[in-house]
Amino acid sequence: MADGTVKQINPFTGTEVWTVPGRGNRPIDLAPDRVAAVDPGAPEAHCAFCVTRLRETTPEKSRLVRDGDGDGWTVLDEVPADDLDATTPEFRLFGNLFEIVSLDYWKAVHGYRISERAAAHQVAYLASAAGAEHVRALVRARIAAAQGDPAAVDSMDAATLARHSESFFGGCHDVVVARRHLTDGATRTDRHASSGSLTPAEHERFIDFSVRAMRGLYRDNPHARYVSVFQNWLKPAGASFAHLHKQLVAIDEIPVKTGRELVALTREPDLYNALGVDHAAAEGLVLAANEHAVAVVGVGHRYPALVIYSRSAASEPWEHTPEELRGVSDLVHACHAATGPLVPCNEEWHTRPPGVGVAMPWRIVLKWRISNPAGFEGSTGIYINTIDPWALRERVASRLSGLRAEGRIAEMALGAECGDVRGSLRYG
Repeated sequence: MADGTVKQINPFTGTEVWTVPGRGNRPIDLAPDRVAAVDPGAPEAHCAFCVTRLRETTPEKSRLVRDGDGDGWTVLDEVPADDLDATTPEFRLFGNLFEIVSLDYWKAVHGYRISERAAAHQVAYLASAAGAEHVRALVRARIAAAQGDPAAVDSMDAATLARHSESFFGGCHDVVVARRHLTDGATRTDRHASSGSLTPAEHERFIDFSVRAMRGLYRDNPHARYVSVFQNWLKPAGASFAHLHKQLVAIDEIPVKTGRELVALTREPDLYNALGVDHAAAEGLVLAANEHAVAVVGVGHRYPALVIYSRSAASEPWEHTPEELRGVSDLVHACHAATGPLVPCNEEWHTRPPGVGVAMPWRIVLKWRISNPAGFEGSTGIYINTIDPWALRERVASRLSGLRAEGRIAEMALGAECGDVRGSLRYG
């Protein structure tokens, strides 16, 4: 507009966003409430996700550990309670103690029963004294949170305890947690270990381990129509702990937003090239690219957004080759690193629902949660985004250039180096 206001319409959702001049100059880093010194020799115990507090989360469905030489990785499934401290998990997968969609929902609505593998894990875990006590403590915590009497757990027999803990082993809301709470060697408690503080190789394992968990939820629950994968970083973005983690939630319907995109795809199969990558290229909003993915600034999002598109022909993340998965991971990692550890943000995975006949690229959106929608947005449906797409491009592009020069992100083409990326998505 004449005064510099930028009005945007999201080409996929129709969301209307305005950016008003000057508001983008506000600081966006989250200032911690309290900063304390850290004893670098003391084990991490800052929250329930830390590796010294393994028994405050539900029994592990799996963990990813480094091999003895430090270069390889091994997945350990259904770790027994007696072996929790035998290895150091770099990433852990376990059920959420407080599910968004509960196991009771799946059982009542769909007659769902947990998988034979999950049932066997529960039986084996409860058969050990350490496992039974771990589970009892968790059931106490959940009953107390619901304003019940946690003392009732002490008198539960084995069958009752098993009924109360079934969701720990076979629920459909999982969490993937990274090892570090703070960066290695941190001396202050505001030095949180974010996605961007991982190495590119570590981030690849984080993504791959999460993809494995996603596929597992689809495998074990035949009623799951969609698995939502997301990451909340810092409290303004919805995180209970400032400890790096992703969540995976199975739901029994295709989201309305995704359904609309599927309808649009039947009319315009090349939708994501035309309205995503091609539009970004025309507007000078391409950030980075490699052989297997491209990162652009998103248009028409409620918050400043970076979008990473997979260039793979495969729609499902688990159908990507290792090289394709690494290509997506590298760009997501670079965008997190450019965002920085003090910016609250969400990472959202957008994937094709199973059983859908049309192709859809895997894409990941990083949203900077740096403003709060208020009455204006609610009454008008117009969202105020404090940073316009071109200002966001400049901010992120300069950081990516510095990070690449420092060797902190993988090699990739940046900005004008990317060449003509239009039509480069190969899905379908």
